[in-house]
Amino acid sequence: MAIDSGRCVTAGIAAGLSPAAALFHSLADETRLRIVQRLARGEARVVDLTGELGLAQSTVSKHLACLRDCGLVDYRAEGRQSFYSLTRPELMDLLSSAEHLLRATGHAVALCPSTVSSVE
Repeated sequence: MAIDSGRCVTAGIAAGLSPAAALFHSLADETRLRIVQRLARGEARVVDLTGELGLAQSTVSKHLACLRDCGLVDYRAEGRQSFYSLTRPELMDLLSSAEHLLRATGHAVALCPSTVSSVE
């Protein structure tokens, strides 16, 4: 089921997904996970994210819109610039738990930058 990237959780729930399933669906995109990982290190502008992640501006903006709709990311305006940041620090706990679960089941994946360094 495709969920409109601009309204991930809202559209998912409207399409019959539970709120939890809609949340996990919104995180089931590698680009959004990369953006979340970057924002875990501190706020960033769209131009920062495009340069650091090697993505097009439209791609970054689309995924930020999804993450904002999920309530996981927000921004603050400073002049003509917008600085994006994570709104829910619990998100990194969730990703860390997922990483531990994947490792325990034999599918080690680095999802959370803070746990990667603590495991090595």
